[in-house]
Amino acid sequence: MKTLPELSTASAASAVAADDAGTPVSVKIRERLRAARHRFNANDNIADFIEPGELEKLLDEVEHKMQGVLDSMVIDTESDHNTANTARRVAKMYINEVFRGRYVQGPPITEFPNAERLNELMIVGPITVRSACSHHFCPVVGKLWIGVMPNERTNVIGLSKYARLAEWIMGRPQIQEEAVVQLADLIQEKTKPDGLAIVMEATHYCMAWRGVKDMDSKMINSVMRGVFLKDVNLRREFLALIPRQG
Repeated sequence: MKTLPELSTASAASAVAADDAGTPVSVKIRERLRAARHRFNANDNIADFIEPGELEKLLDEVEHKMQGVLDSMVIDTESDHNTANTARRVAKMYINEVFRGRYVQGPPITEFPNAERLNELMIVGPITVRSACSHHFCPVVGKLWIGVMPNERTNVIGLSKYARLAEWIMGRPQIQEEAVVQLADLIQEKTKPDGLAIVMEATHYCMAWRGVKDMDSKMINSVMRGVFLKDVNLRREFLALIPRQG
Protein backbone atom coordinates (compact mmCIF):
# COMPACT_ATOMS: atom_id res chain seq x y z
CA MET A 1 0.00 0.00 0.00
CA LYS A 2 1.27 3.48 -0.91
CA THR A 3 1.78 6.04 1.82
CA LEU A 4 0.22 9.50 1.64
CA PRO A 5 3.47 11.19 0.47
CA GLU A 6 3.85 8.56 -2.25
CA LEU A 7 0.25 9.08 -3.39
CA SER A 8 0.78 12.84 -3.35
CA THR A 9 3.96 12.56 -5.48
CA ALA A 10 2.27 10.19 -7.94
CA SER A 11 -0.74 12.50 -8.25
CA ALA A 12 1.49 15.50 -8.86
CA ALA A 13 3.46 13.65 -11.53
CA SER A 14 0.22 12.55 -13.16
CA ALA A 15 -1.08 16.11 -13.14
CA VAL A 16 2.13 17.43 -14.70
CA ALA A 17 1.99 14.73 -17.41
CA ALA A 18 -1.65 15.56 -18.15
CA ASP A 19 -0.88 19.27 -18.31
CA ASP A 20 2.13 18.61 -20.55
CA ALA A 21 0.00 16.46 -22.85
CA GLY A 22 -2.40 19.35 -23.35
CA THR A 23 0.31 21.89 -24.16
CA PRO A 24 0.61 22.66 -27.90
CA VAL A 25 3.90 21.42 -29.31
CA SER A 26 4.66 24.87 -30.70
CA VAL A 27 4.57 26.24 -27.14
CA LYS A 28 7.00 23.55 -25.94
CA ILE A 29 9.43 24.30 -28.75
CA ARG A 30 9.15 28.04 -28.17
CA GLU A 31 9.82 27.60 -24.45
CA ARG A 32 13.00 25.64 -25.20
CA LEU A 33 14.17 28.33 -27.59
CA ARG A 34 13.55 31.09 -25.08
CA ALA A 35 15.20 29.14 -22.25
CA ALA A 36 18.31 28.81 -24.44
CA ARG A 37 18.02 32.45 -25.52
CA HIS A 38 18.07 31.23 -29.09
CA ARG A 39 16.59 33.44 -31.80
CA PHE A 40 13.72 31.98 -33.82
CA ASN A 41 13.20 34.51 -36.59
CA ALA A 42 11.49 33.39 -39.78
CA ASN A 43 14.79 32.55 -41.48
CA ASP A 44 16.40 30.76 -38.51
CA ASN A 45 16.87 27.01 -38.27
CA ILE A 46 15.37 25.58 -35.05
CA ALA A 47 15.97 21.85 -35.64
CA ASP A 48 18.08 21.50 -32.48
CA PHE A 49 15.04 22.35 -30.36
CA ILE A 50 12.58 19.90 -31.95
CA GLU A 51 12.41 16.49 -30.31
CA PRO A 52 11.71 13.20 -32.13
CA GLY A 53 8.04 12.90 -33.12
CA GLU A 54 7.28 16.59 -32.58
CA LEU A 55 7.43 17.61 -36.23
CA GLU A 56 4.38 15.48 -37.03
CA LYS A 57 2.57 17.01 -34.04
CA LEU A 58 3.54 20.46 -35.26
CA LEU A 59 2.08 19.60 -38.67
CA ASP A 60 -1.19 18.58 -37.00
CA GLU A 61 -1.24 21.85 -35.04
CA VAL A 62 -0.63 23.94 -38.16
CA GLU A 63 -3.41 22.03 -39.95
CA HIS A 64 -5.84 22.81 -37.11
CA LYS A 65 -4.97 26.50 -37.14
CA MET A 66 -5.04 26.69 -40.94
CA GLN A 67 -8.55 25.29 -40.82
CA GLY A 68 -9.41 28.22 -38.55
CA VAL A 69 -7.97 30.62 -41.14
CA LEU A 70 -10.13 29.04 -43.87
CA ASP A 71 -13.19 29.26 -41.63
CA SER A 72 -12.46 32.93 -40.94
CA MET A 73 -12.18 33.54 -44.69
CA VAL A 74 -15.69 32.05 -45.02
CA ILE A 75 -14.54 29.16 -47.23
CA ASP A 76 -16.81 26.11 -47.06
CA THR A 77 -14.43 23.19 -46.59
CA GLU A 78 -17.27 20.77 -45.84
CA SER A 79 -19.30 21.06 -49.05
CA ASP A 80 -16.60 22.28 -51.45
CA HIS A 81 -14.68 19.22 -52.67
CA ASN A 82 -11.80 21.46 -53.84
CA THR A 83 -11.01 22.68 -50.31
CA ALA A 84 -11.96 19.60 -48.28
CA ASN A 85 -8.34 18.82 -47.34
CA THR A 86 -6.76 22.19 -48.04
CA ALA A 87 -5.77 22.82 -44.41
CA ARG A 88 -3.78 19.57 -44.30
CA ARG A 89 -2.20 20.18 -47.71
CA VAL A 90 -1.10 23.68 -46.72
CA ALA A 91 0.33 22.46 -43.41
CA LYS A 92 2.33 19.73 -45.18
CA MET A 93 3.53 22.23 -47.78
CA TYR A 94 4.86 24.65 -45.16
CA ILE A 95 6.36 22.14 -42.71
CA ASN A 96 7.62 19.42 -45.06
CA GLU A 97 8.44 21.41 -48.19
CA VAL A 98 8.77 25.17 -48.63
CA PHE A 99 9.87 25.95 -45.04
CA ARG A 100 11.61 22.64 -44.39
CA GLY A 101 14.92 24.46 -43.93
CA ARG A 102 13.66 25.79 -40.58
CA TYR A 103 12.80 22.42 -39.07
CA VAL A 104 15.46 19.91 -40.18
CA GLN A 105 19.19 19.67 -39.76
CA GLY A 106 21.42 20.76 -42.63
CA PRO A 107 22.33 18.25 -45.32
CA PRO A 108 25.34 16.03 -44.60
CA ILE A 109 28.39 17.45 -46.34
CA THR A 110 31.56 15.40 -46.80
CA GLU A 111 34.62 17.63 -46.99
CA PHE A 112 37.87 16.56 -48.62
CA PRO A 113 41.31 18.18 -48.34
CA ASN A 114 42.59 20.10 -51.35
CA ALA A 115 45.17 17.40 -52.14
CA GLU A 116 46.07 18.86 -55.55
CA ARG A 117 46.45 22.37 -54.07
CA LEU A 118 43.94 23.81 -56.55
CA ASN A 119 44.00 27.61 -56.61
CA GLU A 120 41.99 28.51 -59.72
CA LEU A 121 38.58 30.18 -59.86
CA MET A 122 35.67 27.73 -59.67
CA ILE A 123 32.09 28.72 -60.49
CA VAL A 124 28.97 26.69 -59.70
CA GLY A 125 25.62 27.59 -61.22
CA PRO A 126 23.07 28.50 -62.13
CA ILE A 127 21.46 26.83 -59.13
CA THR A 128 17.69 27.17 -59.14
CA VAL A 129 16.40 28.45 -55.80
CA ARG A 130 12.89 28.60 -54.41
CA SER A 131 11.93 30.45 -51.27
CA ALA A 132 9.17 32.69 -49.92
CA CYS A 133 9.34 36.27 -48.73
CA SER A 134 8.85 36.66 -45.00
CA HIS A 135 6.55 39.66 -45.53
CA HIS A 136 3.71 37.99 -47.44
CA PHE A 137 4.81 34.32 -47.77
CA CYS A 138 4.73 34.79 -51.55
CA PRO A 139 7.15 32.73 -53.67
CA VAL A 140 10.66 33.92 -54.47
CA VAL A 141 12.04 31.99 -57.45
CA GLY A 142 15.38 32.53 -59.12
CA LYS A 143 18.93 31.39 -59.71
CA LEU A 144 22.28 31.90 -58.06
CA TRP A 145 25.92 31.50 -58.97
CA ILE A 146 28.72 30.69 -56.53
CA GLY A 147 32.37 31.53 -57.14
CA VAL A 148 35.10 29.95 -55.01
CA MET A 149 38.79 30.80 -54.98
CA PRO A 150 40.43 27.90 -53.11
CA ASN A 151 43.80 27.62 -51.43
CA GLU A 152 45.84 24.65 -50.24
CA ARG A 153 43.88 24.57 -46.95
CA THR A 154 40.44 24.80 -48.59
CA ASN A 155 38.04 21.92 -48.08
CA VAL A 156 36.64 20.50 -51.30
CA ILE A 157 32.94 19.52 -51.45
CA GLY A 158 30.92 17.94 -54.26
CA LEU A 159 29.21 20.23 -56.75
CA SER A 160 25.75 18.94 -55.82
CA LYS A 161 26.39 19.90 -52.20
CA TYR A 162 26.35 23.60 -53.10
CA ALA A 163 22.82 23.12 -54.42
CA ARG A 164 21.79 21.21 -51.30
CA LEU A 165 23.14 23.92 -49.01
CA ALA A 166 21.32 26.57 -51.05
CA GLU A 167 18.07 24.61 -50.87
CA TRP A 168 18.38 24.27 -47.09
CA ILE A 169 19.02 28.00 -46.59
CA MET A 170 16.31 29.09 -49.03
CA GLY A 171 13.75 26.70 -47.52
CA ARG A 172 12.66 29.32 -44.98
CA PRO A 173 10.72 32.59 -45.11
CA GLN A 174 13.46 34.89 -46.35
CA ILE A 175 14.39 38.24 -47.72
CA GLN A 176 16.89 37.89 -50.53
CA GLU A 177 19.48 40.21 -49.04
CA GLU A 178 19.77 38.10 -45.89
CA ALA A 179 19.50 34.75 -47.68
CA VAL A 180 22.67 35.19 -49.74
CA VAL A 181 24.60 36.31 -46.63
CA GLN A 182 23.43 33.20 -44.72
CA LEU A 183 24.48 31.00 -47.64
CA ALA A 184 27.86 32.74 -47.92
CA ASP A 185 28.49 32.27 -44.18
CA LEU A 186 27.66 28.57 -44.43
CA ILE A 187 29.81 27.88 -47.52
CA GLN A 188 32.70 29.85 -46.05
CA GLU A 189 32.48 27.83 -42.83
CA LYS A 190 32.44 24.52 -44.76
CA THR A 191 35.16 25.25 -47.33
CA LYS A 192 37.39 28.02 -45.90
CA PRO A 193 38.41 29.50 -49.28
CA ASP A 194 40.56 32.54 -50.03
CA GLY A 195 37.55 34.14 -51.65
CA LEU A 196 33.83 33.57 -52.06
CA ALA A 197 31.35 35.28 -54.37
CA ILE A 198 27.59 34.75 -54.71
CA VAL A 199 25.19 36.43 -57.13
CA MET A 200 21.45 35.81 -56.90
CA GLU A 201 18.75 36.90 -59.35
CA ALA A 202 15.13 36.24 -58.45
CA THR A 203 11.53 37.12 -59.17
CA HIS A 204 9.50 38.10 -56.11
CA TYR A 205 5.83 37.25 -56.38
CA CYS A 206 4.95 39.69 -53.61
CA MET A 207 5.68 42.23 -56.35
CA ALA A 208 4.44 40.23 -59.35
CA TRP A 209 1.31 38.67 -57.87
CA ARG A 210 0.13 41.57 -55.67
CA GLY A 211 0.96 45.23 -55.10
CA VAL A 212 2.20 46.78 -58.36
CA LYS A 213 1.79 43.42 -60.17
CA ASP A 214 5.00 43.89 -62.15
CA MET A 215 5.83 40.52 -63.71
CA ASP A 216 9.12 41.56 -65.27
CA SER A 217 11.03 43.00 -62.33
CA LYS A 218 13.82 40.97 -60.76
CA MET A 219 16.09 41.57 -57.82
CA ILE A 220 19.83 40.98 -58.20
CA ASN A 221 22.26 41.10 -55.31
CA SER A 222 25.68 39.79 -54.48
CA VAL A 223 28.07 38.95 -51.68
CA MET A 224 31.84 39.24 -52.17
CA ARG A 225 34.28 37.89 -49.60
CA GLY A 226 38.07 37.74 -49.35
CA VAL A 227 40.01 38.13 -52.60
CA PHE A 228 36.81 38.79 -54.57
CA LEU A 229 36.37 41.91 -52.48
CA LYS A 230 40.01 43.02 -52.77
CA ASP A 231 40.88 42.04 -56.35
CA VAL A 232 38.81 43.98 -58.90
CA ASN A 233 40.12 41.88 -61.80
CA LEU A 234 39.06 38.62 -60.16
CA ARG A 235 35.66 40.08 -59.36
CA ARG A 236 35.31 41.26 -62.94
CA GLU A 237 36.28 37.80 -64.25
CA PHE A 238 33.67 36.10 -62.07
CA LEU A 239 30.90 38.47 -63.13
CA ALA A 240 31.85 38.13 -66.79
CA LEU A 241 31.78 34.32 -66.64
CA ILE A 242 28.34 33.84 -65.08
CA PRO A 243 25.81 33.44 -67.93
CA ARG A 244 23.15 35.62 -66.35
CA GLN A 245 20.21 36.44 -68.61
CA GLY A 246 18.27 39.70 -68.61
